[in-house]
Amino acid sequence: MSLRGRLFIIFLLVFSSIIYAQTISSIKVDGEKKFSEDDIIKWCGVRTGDKIFPALIDSVKSNLALQFGNRGYLHSSFKNSNLEEIDSAHYQLNIVLEEGEPTNVKNIFISGIDSVSNNKIILPFMFLKGRTFDKFSLEQDINSALTYFENNGYPFAKIIISSIYFYTDSTSGEYFADINLKAERGIYCKIDRIEIDGNLSTKDYVILRELRLNTGQEYSQRIIDKIPEKLNRLGFFEPVGQPEFFLNSKNEGVLRIKVKEKQTNNFDGIIGYIPPTTPGTSGYLTGLVNISLRNIFGTGRAAAIRWQQYDIYSQDLEIKYLEPWLFSYPFNFTASLFQRKQDSTYVQRKIEGSLEYLATENISASVFLSTEAVIPTENGSTLFTVFNSTSVTTGVNITIDTRDDPYSPTQGILFENSYSFSRKKINGPQQFITSGVSTNVNLQRLTLDLSGYYELFPKQVIALGLHGRELRGSFFEVSDLFRLGGANTLRGYREDQFLGNRVTWTNLEYRLLLTRRTFGFAFFDTGYYLRNADPQNNIPKSEGFKIGYGVGFNVETSLGVLRVSFALAKGDSFSQGKIHFGIVNEF
Repeated sequence: MSLRGRLFIIFLLVFSSIIYAQTISSIKVDGEKKFSEDDIIKWCGVRTGDKIFPALIDSVKSNLALQFGNRGYLHSSFKNSNLEEIDSAHYQLNIVLEEGEPTNVKNIFISGIDSVSNNKIILPFMFLKGRTFDKFSLEQDINSALTYFENNGYPFAKIIISSIYFYTDSTSGEYFADINLKAERGIYCKIDRIEIDGNLSTKDYVILRELRLNTGQEYSQRIIDKIPEKLNRLGFFEPVGQPEFFLNSKNEGVLRIKVKEKQTNNFDGIIGYIPPTTPGTSGYLTGLVNISLRNIFGTGRAAAIRWQQYDIYSQDLEIKYLEPWLFSYPFNFTASLFQRKQDSTYVQRKIEGSLEYLATENISASVFLSTEAVIPTENGSTLFTVFNSTSVTTGVNITIDTRDDPYSPTQGILFENSYSFSRKKINGPQQFITSGVSTNVNLQRLTLDLSGYYELFPKQVIALGLHGRELRGSFFEVSDLFRLGGANTLRGYREDQFLGNRVTWTNLEYRLLLTRRTFGFAFFDTGYYLRNADPQNNIPKSEGFKIGYGVGFNVETSLGVLRVSFALAKGDSFSQGKIHFGIVNEF
């Protein structure tokens, strides 16, 4: 290559580097009337800081012409747009436009629509007549029409834009458009067969009754779209995907649902031994055992056992059983037995049964009946602890659950509200039943739980919980009071650390999803408790407002969903933090 040729190549390289180093420092719009300057800048396809390239102006004009045309301004002009040099490295993009007159919809013709669906389909399109032609409004109406077909037995329906004829009125000079659409409904479909794949132990009827689907019913996309949410709420499967629908060789509509079963029998436990501290005493076991069987023999029945030994004197034992869809009707029956041995003061036993009516897949209501006995421990002390009492409680509960997943919801709410009335009879000890003590006490309990979930960004969820408990009556004993503190209420404090006849707490979490049911989270909890004074037993009024905060994670394991958090109470140092952990139990 000659010296002149080499110098020319070097000149081109240097000149190109100078040209492509030049950037747009500002964008100015003139002539806008209908649309805002911010919209026009967004539509032009470039922004400040972008590098200059040779076809930039043509690209901007093309982008704007497309965006204006989609909104009915087909005769807009951008011919005077230009780049204005500010200095050798910076330019201002001047967008000079003439919006022109809009194109209005004159006529809409739709073929293939019968008289039955005439109003449902045609009426929305008729609202476009006389308005500015807008591609997005037309697409929205087409989608609405297709949705109507899909929800009324025509999943393979199509709406075709046959033509759009643009013309100018010779008299007025106005611009008009005639739209020609063709609707093809396709074959009318029913759900003739339902096939379930992947349920190795769960019975087919358990899945079908949860879906509330019957063979022979009309196809509805709205119902099909809710299937994953309904099955996820059972907690028996890995996250369920969208079902398939197709026509077989006999022209039967087949709905195929694919599931993958997960571990539903969970064991959570830790056992420790505390050796004797002084000669002549014996050691004792402490710890927690939590066994949950949530799909016994694939029938949807559930049972749970929880045992917790706090210390040598305090122990909890709880047994629960669930019989779903009693006699194949939408009623769930639950029975439970609870016993608490509290220090060396009393033993509390409670037997409860409830009947829940599943009104819809999201709403249920229940009634419950329980009997309870509190028996003071005979330790030879003459000090008063609690009365020997029995009580009968009746109540009602309402639940609204729209969560898309019970373990890791990304949207929806869980609302639970219950009211109960207890008739309590005091049986002794006689030496503490004075003239000022009534042997028949009425107690009322009101509970409220509201949890909401919202996905701010993909895989980032805000979870907020509001909870309240209220106990009303002429007087309360320790066994009647609500407990606050620990992994399920106010993190950063010991389990059941605070007692009150009124307790409230909030839980705010920011979650980052790693998989569908595994996430890390940061949390901030608040709690309030109030225990009214009991002058007769020299118990002063106590109340307090507490906060806790920290981080944690939920991880799905073969044993279930493990939840672990590290929490600090207000004023705690790092070494005083508490670790809360356990298997998430959705019994």
